[in-house]
Amino acid sequence: MVFSSRVIAVLLAFCIAAVTTAFLSLFKEVTQNALVVTFLISFSSSYLLGFIILEFLIFREINKIYNLFDKLRKKELSSIEHDRSNMLNPLKKINEEIFSYAALKQKEIDELKKIEAFRKEFIADVSHELKTPIFAAQGFVHTLLDGAVKDKNVRIKFLKKAAKSLDGLDMLVQDLLTLSQIETGEIKMHFETFDIKRLIEEIFDQFENKADKKDIVLELEGNEEEVLVYADWQRINQVLTNLISNAVKYSNEGSRVWVSFTISKTTVTTFVKDSGEGIPAEDVKRIFERFYRVDKSRSREKGGTGLGLAIVKHIMEGHNSKVEVKSIVGEGSVFSFKLPIGQDEPPYDE
Repeated sequence: MVFSSRVIAVLLAFCIAAVTTAFLSLFKEVTQNALVVTFLISFSSSYLLGFIILEFLIFREINKIYNLFDKLRKKELSSIEHDRSNMLNPLKKINEEIFSYAALKQKEIDELKKIEAFRKEFIADVSHELKTPIFAAQGFVHTLLDGAVKDKNVRIKFLKKAAKSLDGLDMLVQDLLTLSQIETGEIKMHFETFDIKRLIEEIFDQFENKADKKDIVLELEGNEEEVLVYADWQRINQVLTNLISNAVKYSNEGSRVWVSFTISKTTVTTFVKDSGEGIPAEDVKRIFERFYRVDKSRSREKGGTGLGLAIVKHIMEGHNSKVEVKSIVGEGSVFSFKLPIGQDEPPYDE
């Protein structure tokens, strides 16, 4: 049998009115009419009070709890709305706890959905990126096996192309491995004080030939003899190599790529600037995602794995810093990051 607040209120009111009337009937001076009036008043007031208490403070809150449990069972957590309970409600604490649990589970479900979507997208991107160099190398090798190997000129040409494709595949695997190791914490940062200006000069030397082919001038601005920072030399080398490589790759012929510094009491901000194609505003927020390319066809033509800026982002996060980007389409881009200022190391005791 299912009881409602109305039925229970009627039963309680009847009992209270009957007891009250029975008690007054013990007094001889109380008339029959007075007993009837007492019964009606007691019944009415008890019913109203009982119904209000049962309906608004108990039954409604219990129904809310049942609805929450039903949605939890059906996994319809996103439709759960936070309904504040009355301060006098004795079931308020239970209702709040159930809602908090449901909200937490919904957050976990949303995170899992994001991870699953990211996993699918990542697998699709990796498959696509791996497919290109593998198919290219496979095509060259099969062509040689089909008889082209007898022609010395063709053989050397195709072997070089196959080797280039395999080198690109190796770069991709190495970048994936590096990114995975940084994210899982397998690669630990080894902090030390070093001259970042000297590091940039060494990187400029590496890209001198590529810059000369495009008639690009590499410049290091500033009159400081040295710029000391406290960071992981190897990882900052990766960051600057990626940023300078991209600047040279996407700059127009006859332009320039330059690096400058802003030095404060506690930090050194490094700026890598180019006067190249620039990045559209809608793409700036996504360029640090794995495999994201602003212009996919042209980016692949210029080489690269599409993981460079993702690695840069994670390395800077490992330094409790981040990479800032300012870009104007047709004018160029500026990438910058901050590092703690380094201290002169004390001389060794003789």
